[in-house]
Amino acid sequence: MRVLLVDKLASTIVERLEAAGCAVTEEIGIKGEALTARLAAINPQVVVVRSTKLAKEQLLAAPDLSLVIRAGAGVDTIDVKLASERGIYVANCPGKNAIAVAELTLGLLISLDRRIPDNVIALRAHAWKKSEFSKARGLYGRTLAVLGTGDIGKAVISRAQAFGMVVRAWSRSLSREAAEAMGVTWCATPREACKGADALTIHVASNAGTKGLVSRELLEALRPGAFVLNTSRGDVVDEAALRELMATRGLRAGLDVFQNEPAKDGAFDSAILDEAGLYGTHHIGASTDQASDAVADEVVRIIEGYVQSGNVLNVVNLESAPPATHLLVVRHADRVGVLASVLGTLREAGVSVQEMENIIFKGAAAASARIQLDRAPAPEHLEQIRAHADIFSATLVALESAR
Repeated sequence: MRVLLVDKLASTIVERLEAAGCAVTEEIGIKGEALTARLAAINPQVVVVRSTKLAKEQLLAAPDLSLVIRAGAGVDTIDVKLASERGIYVANCPGKNAIAVAELTLGLLISLDRRIPDNVIALRAHAWKKSEFSKARGLYGRTLAVLGTGDIGKAVISRAQAFGMVVRAWSRSLSREAAEAMGVTWCATPREACKGADALTIHVASNAGTKGLVSRELLEALRPGAFVLNTSRGDVVDEAALRELMATRGLRAGLDVFQNEPAKDGAFDSAILDEAGLYGTHHIGASTDQASDAVADEVVRIIEGYVQSGNVLNVVNLESAPPATHLLVVRHADRVGVLASVLGTLREAGVSVQEMENIIFKGAAAASARIQLDRAPAPEHLEQIRAHADIFSATLVALESAR
């Protein structure tokens, strides 16, 4: 299995993948046209990225590419739609950096409350300003609004609760029962979570449904002087509205992500950086040794599983419910050409196979094929399948999900 690593991961990953029988190439930091050219030259079967974008040009450059792994939670840097159209698996490593991101989130929250960065700046200038910096609200008993209750959101919630904060949560997938089990107040809408909250933290994936989720309306629902934390993606927050309300309502922000943030180190020209109420970090939420090791472990686990069985763990671009209407179960002798004859008959019938598995019985003399179809074959085609000398039975069942 040819594997291309495009972003820096834990140092042990190459050795571990080679031990699993992979031929590994590292092209750390290569992007754009240069990446496209290397993909064409190497023609990997598996590509692993962390922050590098894989657009149409890159996905089409390697004919043998069959699996893309995002060494992180989101997959917004990958053209998942095109990958699905080309039959390329896309997998990720959910939850492996959750603790790291949660720790940074709480670090930003505490920094906003106690103005830790400003304290440091003053001391480095040899200035003593106890009277200015001794003013803080404190976090105990304050209300924290959490948008998104995936692995990171849950990790933030448990840590905020350890500080004695009152948590209100919203997520599309969060039920009242799950919220109660977490000890948080369930909210039907993001605005309900934000109304009057002392702090807001965002932990949602970046997609068409979450772009601009944190709008002016939500920001205005917070109490004056509230803290806004974003360690997810820059495009989920209306940055212009946030900047304006930092000036007019005293909001303060702890941001690890920004709109139009640079792809590499260098100059970063963003108006929000000039706001005195901003404490920012450089998109480092997942950047701890612990998170890097956990992500590398998951990448190796995914590739090992793919090499050994052809199955992909954590795949994100398969149909949850394939559009099959019927299931054809064929018990047959485990001999060459038997399934080929079944598939040939289905092709003649104009019936499309949606999913298929073939289970071998002990002794490898017989097998059972389960074939999901987009419609029912005509009776004469079923009889043609059953007429094969090595087929014991062929049963057609209408699927409940199609009724």
